Amino acid sequence: MRPYKRRQKLIQPKLQLRLTMTFLGVGLVALVLQFILFAATISALAAELPQDGPLLMERIPSYTLAVLGITMCVLFPLTITVGILATFRIAGPLYRFEQHLKAIARGEDPGECRIRTGDQLQEFCAILNAALTALKQRSVAPNADAKTSKERELESAA
Repeated sequence: MRPYKRRQKLIQPKLQLRLTMTFLGVGLVALVLQFILFAATISALAAELPQDGPLLMERIPSYTLAVLGITMCVLFPLTITVGILATFRIAGPLYRFEQHLKAIARGEDPGECRIRTGDQLQEFCAILNAALTALKQRSVAPNADAKTSKERELESAA
């Protein structure tokens, strides 16, 4: 078992659900297109049959609608599950970056920003840490120069 197993699947529900609904919409459009093409193809084949063509044409709508319903019942939950699982590899790091930056804004020193090994945005995490390190070094350098000038004033006064 991984030491940092994610317990909360919807870390940023608005983002994750929006992305998942986008996946679901694309899947639904593809499914409806497939349904229309399948029904048109079967209808064309039924029209060419010398016998039982009218009987097949009569049954096509009920059978194709049943297939569409079954496919939707399988596709929707599967797409939602895969969508949420896929998005938490992005939403988790974004949430972590947000919490890290909020801590810095509060004046805290949260240390280096770390995200899980399998998560996306690893490069962004490294750049964020490099930027924060550079900012810390810049803020330390003027203070060191200020102390040096104060020490010089004390020395010159003495």
